[in-house]
Amino acid sequence: MKMLRQKKGLRQEDAAKELDISMSAYCRYEYGKREPNASVLWRMADFYGVSVDYLIGRTDS
Repeated sequence: MKMLRQKKGLRQEDAAKELDISMSAYCRYEYGKREPNASVLWRMADFYGVSVDYLIGRTDS
């Protein structure tokens, strides 16, 4: 997620706001300390233009 966020030129705060989640939750997701639920995963996939499988590490593309 960090790479995807940086590609968009966003700060963590910006991504959290766009995804309608707290900054602390976003940071935990990005650092792998917590896993997002399905609805957050779908929003992240749409926001970053990738598949849910990509976000959870099931595919490299």
